[in-house]
Amino acid sequence: MELVRIESTKAEMNRVEELYLSAFPANERFPFRLLKKRALQGKADFWNLFEGDLWVGFAYLVHSGDLAYLFFFAIDEKQRGKGYGTAAVKAMIEHYKGKRLFLALENWLEECDNPEERVKRHNFYLNCGLHDLPYKLCELKMVYAIMGSGGKVEPEEYKPMMDSYFGWFWRHIINTDIVK
Repeated sequence: MELVRIESTKAEMNRVEELYLSAFPANERFPFRLLKKRALQGKADFWNLFEGDLWVGFAYLVHSGDLAYLFFFAIDEKQRGKGYGTAAVKAMIEHYKGKRLFLALENWLEECDNPEERVKRHNFYLNCGLHDLPYKLCELKMVYAIMGSGGKVEPEEYKPMMDSYFGWFWRHIINTDIVK
């Protein structure tokens, strides 16, 4: 699996935005133009995921110091179930080796209407080498579990990273925090 930095061509961005809009529910998405802008400013890494010549998806990571937050990750629907997701997560773990890589996901222990899907997603990340972290992440009025590699992420580290990422205007609109 190869991580290839997104170059912001119109065709490339259209392909990634289409997957972004189809893979994430509206209540979990941020404005796509904000994602592009922050990546261009160097506050995030926007990756195409390729297996040979085949584009299989994208990953978007916010970073600061030794923290790398896998903010968005999606495999193209036609390519799911073929091992590309596992290969992509392992490639990201390798690429960000020496950093504390983490992500948020729906809590698989909560009562919900999609428990099998949540447990399957949790097991997927466990099989990729991530482990459960002790805090919860609050974003856009949602509460998520956190998984990662390389060590835990403390609330007092996360908030400044995300405030810097969002900037003055957006951080007053988008509330995000790690809680114990």
